[in-house]
Amino acid sequence: MTPSDSVQYLRGVGEKRARQLAKLGIVTVGDLLRFYPRDYLDYSHPVPLAQAPYDAPCAVRATVYGRQPPLRISGGRTLYRVSAGDETASLLITFFNSPYAADKLQPEREYLFWGKVGGGLTRREMTSPDFLPADSRAPLAAIYPLTAGVTSAYLSKLAATALAALPAPDDPLDADLCARLQLPALREALQQIHFPASRAAADTARRRFAFEELFCLELGMKLLRSRSRRQSGARMTVCDPEPFYRTLPFAPTGAQRRAVAELCRDFAGVAPMNRLLQGDVGSGKTLVAAAGMAIAAQNGFQSALLAPTEILAQQHAVTLEKMLAPLGLRVALLTGSVKGRARRALLAAVAAGEADVVVGTHAVLGEEVAFARLGFAVVDEQHRFGVRQRGLLAGKADNPHLLVMSATPIPRTLSLLLFGELDVSVLDELPPGRRPVRTMAVGTALRARMYGFLEQQIAAGRQVFVVCPLIEQSGETPSGSEEMQAVTEYRAQVAQKLLPGRRIGLLHGRMKAAEKQEVMRRFAAGELDVLCSTTVVEVGVDVPNASVMVIENAERYGLSALHQLRGRVGRGAAESFCILVSDHDTPPVRERLAFLCHTTDGFAVAQFDLEHRGPGDFFGQRQHGLPDLRVADLAADARLIETAAAEAAALLAADPALRAPRHAALAAEVERLFANAGGAVN
Repeated sequence: MTPSDSVQYLRGVGEKRARQLAKLGIVTVGDLLRFYPRDYLDYSHPVPLAQAPYDAPCAVRATVYGRQPPLRISGGRTLYRVSAGDETASLLITFFNSPYAADKLQPEREYLFWGKVGGGLTRREMTSPDFLPADSRAPLAAIYPLTAGVTSAYLSKLAATALAALPAPDDPLDADLCARLQLPALREALQQIHFPASRAAADTARRRFAFEELFCLELGMKLLRSRSRRQSGARMTVCDPEPFYRTLPFAPTGAQRRAVAELCRDFAGVAPMNRLLQGDVGSGKTLVAAAGMAIAAQNGFQSALLAPTEILAQQHAVTLEKMLAPLGLRVALLTGSVKGRARRALLAAVAAGEADVVVGTHAVLGEEVAFARLGFAVVDEQHRFGVRQRGLLAGKADNPHLLVMSATPIPRTLSLLLFGELDVSVLDELPPGRRPVRTMAVGTALRARMYGFLEQQIAAGRQVFVVCPLIEQSGETPSGSEEMQAVTEYRAQVAQKLLPGRRIGLLHGRMKAAEKQEVMRRFAAGELDVLCSTTVVEVGVDVPNASVMVIENAERYGLSALHQLRGRVGRGAAESFCILVSDHDTPPVRERLAFLCHTTDGFAVAQFDLEHRGPGDFFGQRQHGLPDLRVADLAADARLIETAAAEAAALLAADPALRAPRHAALAAEVERLFANAGGAVN
């Protein structure tokens, strides 16, 4: 038998069972052995019946005395009861509508039972416990993800059958690597992950498979990247940012200078730049992009910047005009609002090379937009655009240099996976003079005081953001939870009761694009005092006059999302505030909100989120083509990620295409991993 053989031909599997297993993704024997347990029932430390806790599942050891007559109860159900006990107490075991489970318990035999124990001190009770013979050689019983008709016990039995029938499998990890990293070989690891001799053995097996996943993922990322590297049609020989720096009214930070130097090295290389510029809110990413545009112009190339919204494109155009006009560079704004004669004139200027920099929305990607000599493309807020959009922009020229920018700080280890095909530049310091936003967490009991404070800010000429998690109330609220603030109803309440006479705007994702643009324009122009919004303001409008961000139901958001929302204020000279409103007083919520109140470091916030909530806040919707990880934990396995990245780099330096015979099994596993993901990464 081989790993590629159909699981249907294993003993105990027929056509019907094979269809059930296929729902779990188990089609071959290899799929079965790589279908890892999600946890284990630990029978290794049974407690006497009289000492079993009432509030937590545990293992107990008891001898079966015999079966009691079935008992029929209302609803057509039948109770099957078994008497058992140890030297400290008796035990009544009950199964609902399951005579087969009761029949498996043989009188006079000793078993280990797992479950919650109830009853009194001398007569304990268990309902539908898991169990195994007391002399079992495997004290940990695997728990698998399940589907209808398939139990963990059945999967364990199949795994044992497959392991017994399978000859020594080809190991993707060679013996030297396993020895160096103290990882078990494949056969031993499969045995110990399905039938661990101890919790330590299970952990060691899990670590081996986690490393293997991360190692294969890193290898696949690097191989895809090397295959996509072509010769750039925009190689730049002049890379001097000093003329640009001298026109600025302030000195760039060290981090900005370092990022520009990294751009210069890419510009001078044979392959086109493919770089992520990652920086916290307000760290000055636009300046780095502007420096790159100035360098491109030195070399006779045009630049383009793609922004997710029209108002953000307008703001970028204004900022870049201020930075680049002193150098004589011409900045053009191309959005859907530019029509008719003005659009035709703008397109002609771009095609003739008379526009040095083109800033725009998706309109820049249109077929009618032709550049004379595009050499540098910038994508802002890269998570708003997929690979296809980035590819369309890059397709406007002969492999131009590409810079994608993100204001979402991502821990270094996670960025190795999220952006494996990109080089990464990090802006880890803020420009001087930027005042940190004061952050505070309050309950709704302080709402009246909070609105008094907002009134003071508005009276002083400032503006206020209010963010709510829903558009409108559905009328269905989970039992025991605080009713989430709906932005439409909230705005009406604010307008009528709390801030009477103030100009209050409404913004949410269901509005038409033109309506959203108009509301954002009015707020940016100071025509509105308050903007009640959903999280669509996370990326977009830049309003230096806005001094307060109120976030209702703050417990609903990850810290990274809260940090991004907080970044909408603090952009002007006035002191700014972020108020987190929540009545959820559980320890995890208190800890998270307190952490945000005491730090403004986006990378520290990102690391906290990764460790406490996992990677969901960074992936958002599933990244296109990123392979699923069955074992590796992106938060807990940070060191393994770094080890895997280093080992992958070393291996590819020796065998760039994994063509050596000794790497055949590894190359096949990499191919399998990425084939399951659709063959594309990010």
